[in-house]
Amino acid sequence: MDLNNIKFIETDTDSIKQHIITVYEALTGRTLALADPVRLFLCSLASIIGEQRNLIDYLTRQNMLAFAEGVFLDILGMLVGTERLPASAAVTTVRFTLSAPQTSAVIIPKGTRVTPDGALMFATTEVAQIAPGQLTADVVVACQQAGELGNGYLPGELSRLVDPLPYLPTVANTTTTNGGADTEADDDYRERIEDAPGQFSVAGPDDAYIYHAKSAHASIGDVSVDSPPGNEGKVFIYVLLKTGKPASQEILDAVNAVCNDKRIRPLTDRVFVKAPTVVPYNVRGAFYIDAANASRATAIQADVAKALEDYVAWQRGALGRDINPSELIHRIIQAGVKRVEITEPAFTQLLASQVAGEQEVNLILGGLEDA
Repeated sequence: MDLNNIKFIETDTDSIKQHIITVYEALTGRTLALADPVRLFLCSLASIIGEQRNLIDYLTRQNMLAFAEGVFLDILGMLVGTERLPASAAVTTVRFTLSAPQTSAVIIPKGTRVTPDGALMFATTEVAQIAPGQLTADVVVACQQAGELGNGYLPGELSRLVDPLPYLPTVANTTTTNGGADTEADDDYRERIEDAPGQFSVAGPDDAYIYHAKSAHASIGDVSVDSPPGNEGKVFIYVLLKTGKPASQEILDAVNAVCNDKRIRPLTDRVFVKAPTVVPYNVRGAFYIDAANASRATAIQADVAKALEDYVAWQRGALGRDINPSELIHRIIQAGVKRVEITEPAFTQLLASQVAGEQEVNLILGGLEDA
């Protein structure tokens, strides 16, 4: 069934006009000419009625999960106890290093700020200390602005201490900042609402664990659950970010906290939350353009580049998605080329605990060919 074409009420203005005029002529016994003032008045009413019917149809569709958006989707989520995930801040681990060991502990207050550029601030999420005789302490910091803007700072880039502390000249992040996410988009929220019935049982079924895991953080894109033979009582949860990258330790810890909550986890389950294994692959090959389309060669090359970018994103967009060269060929052909020769990748079947990760991507123009 094509839900997109569902109409709950007639909204076509011409049909409404014809219906109104037909009813009027039947009741009055009078035929209305095209320029009749009564006809013109009825036509103006039909336009207003058409607008109202469009609004009625729109609002009716907002009662359905498949079409609801914005606040209407929020209300449907409330009915199954599932709220939209708010924007979350990027996090990382920062190492504070003393200039020399001290005889007493050095306290790093909660809220101590570090920055990569003097504009975007990260702050420690808890009080930490460097023990007597020690030189370093690792502390989790969170970006003070929620959203994706705090993601992607490489190790060592958060190197400026905003709030000076005695004996602490050196600070640097040890992991890439990640986990920042904007407010949950409608499509992602809709998917979680579809999974929501799984929460009405304690976690145990796959859908229940997936629902609770996805609810842990807005940056999570996909979750798989496995309990292989020989691992009875053990539940392995694999977490992939929306960016297609394995979840960082901070995100894994958040999922672990949710799924190991005693109100969610069955007493006999032992839950392990892990990042998926990345299975590397290369894209190598050539594509050929029909000589008849030589004038469009530049545009076709641009379309091929976009198709290749989309393929790479699709390939790492879900756990357990097989590395599939047929999908790549299909997308490149759709971009307008005559034929494609792919030397890599080869078809590779992946497990639910694995995700494809591109390495070298090199698809060249082989030239023009006659049909």
